[in-house]
Amino acid sequence: MYIKYCQVFKQIIYSILFSLLWSFSGIAVAEQGKLHIYNWSDFIAPDTISNFEKQSNIKVTYDVYDSNEMLDGKLMSGNTGFDLVAPTDSFLTRQIQVGIYLPLDKQKLPNYHHLDDKFMQMMAIHAPDNLYSIPYLWQSTGIGYNVNKVKEILGVDVPLDSWQLIFNVENLKKLSKCGVAFLDAPSEMFPTVLNYLGKDPNSKNPQDYELATQFLEKLRPYVTYFHNSKYINDLSGGDICVAIGWSGDIMQSADVANDAGNGVEIGYIVPKEGAIITFDVWAIPKDAKNIESAYTFLNYLLDPKVMANISNYTFYPSANKDSLPYIDKEIINNPNIFPPDEVIARLFPIMEQSPKLDRSMVRLWSRMLSGK
Repeated sequence: MYIKYCQVFKQIIYSILFSLLWSFSGIAVAEQGKLHIYNWSDFIAPDTISNFEKQSNIKVTYDVYDSNEMLDGKLMSGNTGFDLVAPTDSFLTRQIQVGIYLPLDKQKLPNYHHLDDKFMQMMAIHAPDNLYSIPYLWQSTGIGYNVNKVKEILGVDVPLDSWQLIFNVENLKKLSKCGVAFLDAPSEMFPTVLNYLGKDPNSKNPQDYELATQFLEKLRPYVTYFHNSKYINDLSGGDICVAIGWSGDIMQSADVANDAGNGVEIGYIVPKEGAIITFDVWAIPKDAKNIESAYTFLNYLLDPKVMANISNYTFYPSANKDSLPYIDKEIINNPNIFPPDEVIARLFPIMEQSPKLDRSMVRLWSRMLSGK
């Protein structure tokens, strides 16, 4: 009888130990099956995350921001809790320099070969061998406008190929009657203005930024608001008639207006004086807790069909060369989304600036916004 009780006791102990081991194993699997993403607003297809979760069994927490400055502030503060973030290329370089990101193990990205060498070479100026990031979507920064309202206010013969449309004070005064939006992004607005004024858009001279601030201060009274996403709906709804914005956002606005059938026709200009081209990229912060899940998501995004679906929704082109056959014809044939070579030739990149100059730009931008 004693032996029998011992055997039963052993079985109970083994059962308890097995349950505990299984429980701890389940905890480990649950932890590995998480992913926290921080991305731009309106910068992914509606079903991208849900399809990924079904395919991978990884639970995604997805948060959004609408300015590089917001993302930069969180990254610089440390301990963000994010596993993947999508900075713009000009911010990426400085963030790399202060050691925010992990170098990528490209062996964990079997879909990496779908990326276009042309764009990879352009991205390499920010980090040799693209060691810390993969390009996601790219865009130009230009002028979105309500075709009928602008011609009604400024005349049918108004030139629609220049920053003069809104950087000329007299034009802006008239357009302010129907609403004007500027980006709330000093990292893009200052280079845009400097380029228009004939200065180096990536100038390192503080006096140039003072000059650009004074120029913007003259325009400020006639700008309805500064925002990085509000203009999308306002432009399509006819609440504003002009916006400095990102190409894909303007195309989203045009698509919404077209679907609504509200008579609003949205045009987009890459001005002849030149405009910014930027790449938004994916990178893994050094404090990421779910690194393997991050690689799984990155490789998923590199699938040509997944990337084409994102371009079809966002109206932004990607660096995935093999996604082109899966992109809707009306999008891939739209020169405002996939610009011809002569337009691309007018685009210039934003280069990283020193932390000191960045702080100066933020102060000058705040001064311009406050009017003080």
